[in-house]
Amino acid sequence: MEVKSILFVCLGNICRSPIAEGVAKEYIKKQNLDILIDSAGTGSWHIGEKPCENSIKVAKLNGVDISNQKARQVKKEDFKKFDLIVGLDKNNISNLKNLGYKNPIKLGDFGFDGECVPDPYFFDGFEGFDKVYEMIDICVRNLIDEFIKSKI
Repeated sequence: MEVKSILFVCLGNICRSPIAEGVAKEYIKKQNLDILIDSAGTGSWHIGEKPCENSIKVAKLNGVDISNQKARQVKKEDFKKFDLIVGLDKNNISNLKNLGYKNPIKLGDFGFDGECVPDPYFFDGFEGFDKVYEMIDICVRNLIDEFIKSKI
């Protein structure tokens, strides 16, 4: 399958999926690849909001700017628009299937033995965001390497 577009999906699209979007965009830019990257949430609570401050901070500490992203909710049209739709945990995968998407993949399958990326929204302060960032960074790069770089 030729992959020209990837959508990263978490619950509210303010913590994990914006980081994944930012990491992916930075990585494909450095690799000189032409891939559409976006993110969305399965929930509607944060539509139009920026990523949470700690996600912006951890991304910036790693050279990735996600401060201009705006949260949006996943739509059924996304299922036709994107070649890969990637959930960040098992609940995101289940929600995507309930919305009618047949083949979501889990980000943790690309470097962390299928682990779910924990939702840092409920963390106490900044601690732990670095581990979430590291997990997302490794898995996003591995996913792109497997689906895109291996095909060119």
